[in-house]
Amino acid sequence: MSSPTSRSEWEQLAESITINGQAMINGQYQPAESGDTFDCISPIDGRLLAQVASCDYLDANKAVANAKAVFEQGTWSQLPPVKRKQVMIRFADLLEQHADELALLETLDMGKPIKFAKAVDVAGAARAIRWSGEAIDKIYDEVAPTAHDEIGMITREPVGVVAAIVPWNFPMIMACWKLGPALATGNSVVLKPSEKSPLTAIRMAQIALDAGIPPGVLNVLPGFGDAVGAALALHMDVDTLVFTGSTKIAKQLMVYAGQSNMKRVWLEAGGKSPNIVFNDAPCLKAAAIAAASAIAFNQGEVCTAGSRLLVESGVKDELIQLIAQELKSWQPGHPLDPDTVTGAMVDERQLENVLDYIKAGSDEGATLVQGGERVMEETGGAFVQPTIFSDVNNKMTIASEEIFGPVLSVIEFDGMEQAIEIANDTIYGLAAGVWTSNLSKAHKTAKALRSGMVWINHYDGGDMTAPFGGYKQSGNGRDKSLHAFDKYTEIKATWIAL
Repeated sequence: MSSPTSRSEWEQLAESITINGQAMINGQYQPAESGDTFDCISPIDGRLLAQVASCDYLDANKAVANAKAVFEQGTWSQLPPVKRKQVMIRFADLLEQHADELALLETLDMGKPIKFAKAVDVAGAARAIRWSGEAIDKIYDEVAPTAHDEIGMITREPVGVVAAIVPWNFPMIMACWKLGPALATGNSVVLKPSEKSPLTAIRMAQIALDAGIPPGVLNVLPGFGDAVGAALALHMDVDTLVFTGSTKIAKQLMVYAGQSNMKRVWLEAGGKSPNIVFNDAPCLKAAAIAAASAIAFNQGEVCTAGSRLLVESGVKDELIQLIAQELKSWQPGHPLDPDTVTGAMVDERQLENVLDYIKAGSDEGATLVQGGERVMEETGGAFVQPTIFSDVNNKMTIASEEIFGPVLSVIEFDGMEQAIEIANDTIYGLAAGVWTSNLSKAHKTAKALRSGMVWINHYDGGDMTAPFGGYKQSGNGRDKSLHAFDKYTEIKATWIAL
């Protein structure tokens, strides 16, 4: 069957698709032990998509016990790396074969445009799984420089049971950034997707089984953070906890780890990323295109969103006009229309949060340049216009708090030192952009920014070879690249006297 090419064809596929809302434990789909469910509502039109299992500590205990047992049996953990690689590559291949189905589930569940769900989310998820699989038989252990009558070996071993808690904005990609290295290194995983977007994780669990990943190695527990999420974080048999989400929840997970078994905790949390445009930017048009995308892509529901646009005074007015023009092409549309580039917010609650921040911006004295309104309300969906505020200072709510919506705060500066001061004046340190024709200025600014990622004369660059993560309250640890494997392995020193 050929892929849909029009909104009507995607809608026809949506009418025929089978949606599974059950948990996956030890290779079997099953309801929550309590029998509880929650409604999975589409933000596109408010319709009920599925009743989803609402897991709690009972399900967490069951999944972790099975994950631990299969780990200790060694059917996956002791499989030669080249064999695990072959299974991981089959997993990636099957994700691509099911691209239409997975993209549709993602769009129906969290409202993103179907074109991006398929080209970005599914493609990126498959790429992450394949890359980690390809890497695993190419990562070598070490031999220490020893005396002639000794041998010192430094080896890496899987940690055991990994609990992965992932967010709702990029459900597949965020899951696979973690599943890739966790599974490739031989661990068992219990994955908790967000209750706002659980459907693709549930479907991927079966695809993983079809690829040859043994039952119990990948378990999926949908449910709420204060129930199943907390149960996993507090579980004494979870060896490592990896998380992407808000800084508030990240801090709580660190507490849970300390209250339980001191499990390793790796956190990718919030961001309020500065996108700095100097007077000598090589092309203001390019900077405007990038700035519009950096705030409107995925409806602004992006941890690295360029939500603080720092503009040197000499180009501020011109750049604002250019961005306003660019954002006209980022207006919300129906997510199943292949031409749509901005979809719905993930749900009504998130929409209301964004609208509250927009009101706060106006109330605190920022100038609303464009947008700021709910639109397409007649559809029953959660749509909001991309929004620009100028005359913002760094202490305003819209400049200091992560909005997770398409709201751009324009902050004026004079000179490199002031730009760096404003950029670093935040609890976050995830990403940053710098636009300048001066090579020395670019390097000096990049070095001075307290940020895990800096992009020069573009925004949101990188691929699987580059680490993803931040400084300060944006978290610790890194996804992607070979550095990610450190989170899922223990380092053992073995010293031999000859």
